[in-house]
Amino acid sequence: MKKIAILTGGGDCPGLNGAIKWVTKTALDPLLAKDRSVQFEVLGIRDGWKGLVEVDPDDPKSREEHLKPLDEERVRTWDRYGGTNLGTSRTNPFNLKNERSARLLENIEKLGIDVIVAIGGEDTLGVAYKLHRLGIRTVGIPKTIDGDLVGTDYSLGFDSAVNIIMEEIDRLRTTAGSHNRIFVVETMGRHAGWLALEGGECSGAYIILIPEYPFEMDRLCELLLERKGREIQYSIVVVSEGARLGGKKEFCKDEKLDDFGHRSLGGIAAYISGEIQEKTGFDSRYVILSHLQRGGTPSARDRLMARRFGIAAVDMIINEDFGRMVSYVHGEISSVPLKEVLNNLKLVDVDKYYDIERYNGKRTIL
Repeated sequence: MKKIAILTGGGDCPGLNGAIKWVTKTALDPLLAKDRSVQFEVLGIRDGWKGLVEVDPDDPKSREEHLKPLDEERVRTWDRYGGTNLGTSRTNPFNLKNERSARLLENIEKLGIDVIVAIGGEDTLGVAYKLHRLGIRTVGIPKTIDGDLVGTDYSLGFDSAVNIIMEEIDRLRTTAGSHNRIFVVETMGRHAGWLALEGGECSGAYIILIPEYPFEMDRLCELLLERKGREIQYSIVVVSEGARLGGKKEFCKDEKLDDFGHRSLGGIAAYISGEIQEKTGFDSRYVILSHLQRGGTPSARDRLMARRFGIAAVDMIINEDFGRMVSYVHGEISSVPLKEVLNNLKLVDVDKYYDIERYNGKRTIL
């Protein structure tokens, strides 16, 4: 009997519950078990790495608070819902200011955990990689609505988030057109502009601003003024939270750092909207989608990919492919070493996908 512990870390998104479900169902499937030389037990860890650090294995109340035994019946309907039923956090056990890695390793041993399946982005998977180097068996599943993880063409949550951006912009068009306004829509995307670019493209945004290409305010206003006098009386501007003016840094909410050393970005939409109104005279408003992009039920693609990633994670455990992340490349499920996923982001190729004159997606593909 081997014990699989599964957790979700970082920001929540649709698709996480589906991955948890399919790791559990695949590990415990009685038909598959007949052909295996090992049987599994699945343990859910509440609140990501935080739960595995704070649990007291010797205290039944603490175990009940931080751990959640999983079986096929319990997870049967989980793939229908967004968020994560296990909870999540941005706890970093290896943060030098609050080092808790020794406690983490001790708890893993006391709980009899044989393998950890970590579902998350670069930060969560970074902890999994450090544990792997310390001798802990780990498997990663990619999750980030930013779509910036290298080594995989898809990460859980991205498609659902793009759909939300599209739906919200569709709604904004009715009020923008009614009042002849410019609407600036701020999406997530710290370093990579995939959400803004694809969300903006599929919703027909007039201008899209991404972190990979610093923009000039004068050029943005020039593009808006070009529409003056035409039948179109409004414009939609989509901007990544990490986009920046030429020669400037990102807009930050405050100076606070999270456990992984990240500052909270935001505020660029408000700035752009104010500048548009001042420089062009157009009536302008801004909308920050923020956590709306993480909410709601998973799209069909996220449900399908959650299933495939969860099944693949168990295959990797059986094949003892540890220290690796499930990946999706060129239409096929495979895996890559966790080491290759870290300290490198998948950014928008500006030359290939972005029109620097129009501040929008390119109109050439081949």
